[in-house]
Amino acid sequence: MSAPLLRVDGLNVDYGRGRRARRVVHDVSLDVAPGETLGLVGESGSGKTTIARAIVGLAPVASGTIELAGVSLCGRGGRQRARDVQYVFQDPYSSLNPTRTIAQTLLEAMHARPDIAPRDRAGHIDDMLVRVGISPSAKERYPGSFSGGQRQRIAIARAILPQPKLIICDEPTASLDLSIQAQILDLFLDLQDEVGVSYIFIAHNLDVVRAVSHRTLVLRGGRVVEVGDAEQIATAPEHPYTQGLLAATPVADPVEQARRRALRRAHAA
Repeated sequence: MSAPLLRVDGLNVDYGRGRRARRVVHDVSLDVAPGETLGLVGESGSGKTTIARAIVGLAPVASGTIELAGVSLCGRGGRQRARDVQYVFQDPYSSLNPTRTIAQTLLEAMHARPDIAPRDRAGHIDDMLVRVGISPSAKERYPGSFSGGQRQRIAIARAILPQPKLIICDEPTASLDLSIQAQILDLFLDLQDEVGVSYIFIAHNLDVVRAVSHRTLVLRGGRVVEVGDAEQIATAPEHPYTQGLLAATPVADPVEQARRRALRRAHAA
């Protein structure tokens, strides 16, 4: 078995200082293997995004360690983190600079690729746009002329271009129509097959996480309550909290929906 790409051990995150400090992540440990997708699931306020922000250096680490390929991302690990960890945000409308063309945005991402000569970068950008389903002829347009699904495709292209080892996907389909959600999930899977990147995929919907993840980690109140195979957790979870999450997930099948509704009432009783 290969060594983990990402290892988080005993992570604690506090907001505020001194007596006003409030712990929002409690002793969380997790790992992600090369080419693996780990899903983080939980309700709003469960700590999913805070953990992700700690990994990329945007949330304060009170204690614990974060390592990528054996190199600490705490302290002086900022340069390593910027090169090897990318982020796809939930809102495709605010994640792209409206004053920059798509070409300018993606060219900036190429600065992390000193192995590619400046004269060859435009070609790499065109190839990446094709891979995510955007015509290269549109790269001189501004984000405002694209739909939400198209913007998210562009954001994914921006994340892939630097050739990161890990991409954190923070509810990247939550604001999209259902039909577009499925397309974006398929795109994530296709790109992972092509380049072997690892993902941390954050969502509150177990079925969405099941579609893309190998393993799932369930959070409640900043603590890990269950972790295991994504299929098992999405179909037969063991922890009552996870069972409640499953019961709250809507499905198209009316029989299954009724079963989940009854399960949810049982957990609420």
